[in-house]
Amino acid sequence: MSNEPTYQRPNTVAGLVAKHKELSDLRERYKVEIKKLTVDIDHLDAAIRLFDPQSDTYAIKEYVTKHRAAKGSVKRFVLGQFREAPGPLTSRQITEAWAEDRGLAADEATLTLLRKRIGACIKGCVNQGLIEDAGWTTDHGENGPYKLWKLKEGGL
Repeated sequence: MSNEPTYQRPNTVAGLVAKHKELSDLRERYKVEIKKLTVDIDHLDAAIRLFDPQSDTYAIKEYVTKHRAAKGSVKRFVLGQFREAPGPLTSRQITEAWAEDRGLAADEATLTLLRKRIGACIKGCVNQGLIEDAGWTTDHGENGPYKLWKLKEGGL
């Protein structure tokens, strides 16, 4: 006796599976296109700021956030960085990796803004028991010291 399910309409199931694959592939293709567009927009913003450092390319500040990220993508990125890291990380290191991943040639003001968002994500992960304090940096340069963070043992 086989444990495989039997279907009364195998062609329907096969069609639905094929459609699921088609839509999943389409979603992935659009994700790649959206990332490219986001990088292009960020580059245009940087070029505009070269000519007018005070310029803000967003018409409605209340509704549009600079360097916006898709919901949950920052947390996925942060946790991925901790998983791949050989040791504890600072919010600054993660921020620089985020800017590089998005193709940003970010100035100090942008890095500060992004670091605040990364820091808020880290704080949320601490509250969820995913990340824990690992001390402070000792070789931090003029911008430090920075707090070190690591994945909590048994957290993920």
